[in-house]
Amino acid sequence: MNSFHRDVEAAIPALRRYARALTRDAEIADDLVQDTLVRALRSEHLFHGGEVRSWLYTILTNLNRNRLRSLSRRPTLTPIEDHDVAAATGPEAGGRDIERALEMLVDEQRTALLLVVLEGLTYREVAEIQGVPIGTVMSRLARARTQIKSYLDGERPTLRRIK
Repeated sequence: MNSFHRDVEAAIPALRRYARALTRDAEIADDLVQDTLVRALRSEHLFHGGEVRSWLYTILTNLNRNRLRSLSRRPTLTPIEDHDVAAATGPEAGGRDIERALEMLVDEQRTALLLVVLEGLTYREVAEIQGVPIGTVMSRLARARTQIKSYLDGERPTLRRIK
C-alpha cells in the first residue's frame, strides 16, 4: 500500500463524519463517502501532491452538490408524522435546535461552517475546497454564525424584499 492509499484510508472517519453532518442521514452519508473513495482511487493519477484530505473533501463536497441538484428537480414530500416539538426540553431539544438552525443556512454557508467547526480545517483549506477566495469563506462563516445565533435566540429570519 503506497502513501496515497494510506492517506485516503486515514481520512475515511473524517469523511464519514463530515458527510453525516452534511446529509443528516447515515445511509446517504455512507453512499457519499463510498462514491468519494471510488472517484478518488480511480482518479489517483490526477492528484498532483498536496493535502489528500483537502482533495477528498473537495470531491465529497462536489458529489453532495450534484446530489442536491438532482434532488431539487424532484417534487418535495413532507412527512405526515413530522410533529413540531418546539416546546420540548432537555438535551435533545438543544441538538434539534442546532440541527434546524443548520438546515436554514444556505448550502455554501453550512458547508464552510461544518468544515471549519466540525473538521477543523483552516480557512485556506476550505477556500480551496469550495473554490472561492479566503475572504468569501470568512464572510460565509460570519453570516452562518450570525444566522445560527439569531435562530437560537428565537429571532425569526427576515424576508428579503424583492423589487
